[in-house]
Amino acid sequence: MTSIQVVLSIISGVMVGFTLGLLGGGGSILAVPLLLYMVGIKDTHIVIGSTAFAVAINAYLNLILHARASQVRWKPAIYFAIPGAVGAFLGSTLGKSISSKQILFLFAIFMMFIAIKMILPKKERIKVSHSNYQIKYPKLITVAALVGVLSGFFGIGGGFLIVPVLGFSANLTMIESIGSSLFSVGTFGLTTAINYSLSGLVDWWIVLEFVGGGVVGGTIGTLLTKRLSKKQKVLNYIFSSVVMIVAIYMLFINATSLDI
Repeated sequence: MTSIQVVLSIISGVMVGFTLGLLGGGGSILAVPLLLYMVGIKDTHIVIGSTAFAVAINAYLNLILHARASQVRWKPAIYFAIPGAVGAFLGSTLGKSISSKQILFLFAIFMMFIAIKMILPKKERIKVSHSNYQIKYPKLITVAALVGVLSGFFGIGGGFLIVPVLGFSANLTMIESIGSSLFSVGTFGLTTAINYSLSGLVDWWIVLEFVGGGVVGGTIGTLLTKRLSKKQKVLNYIFSSVVMIVAIYMLFINATSLDI
């Protein structure tokens, strides 16, 4: 990597960390396009493997903070993480076997889904007492495996999918869902990264640069959360618009690679 690429990689990490700190999720979806199109890393699979490892590290660091604040419910977190890790291994194995342009085409479609999901109104639910609530383990395990496959295939954390599932299946508050989801996000990312590293598809310098920038950006984003809390809806619209624009660009430049 050139000196300029190193700087751009750190800046990319700052941008993703800032978004995660400010919005609480979804920001890591931009990690892959940032490294590909802004930093200029040519190998898509190295980008996916490296970002998966960076996502895992950041998730585990944040998990420690949430655990210290008693915001992690370990039983549903573990039940979600184990089948999800199996799914992540299968998804990442499949991802390695697909050409770069094909996986980016599918990734662009997935980004569109995320962009739309971020601006949809959140469903409210009535929370009941933990002592009177039966955790829906079959649903939890089934969805965990599916989310794990998507996480491994695209090299993302998947927190935006894990949080609502944990909330509804295990009757968690929002902050408990976020804290508990980080165990799965880290586990899925680590599983994907290990699978990719076994094929030599992880650039450790990219991981260090991206994580370093992510810590700085995440701290700034978290500090600004309270000040901008009243503008959360506007921020979601802005971010989802950016994701949609990037997705359309990726879709356009990679569409010709599909044999349809």
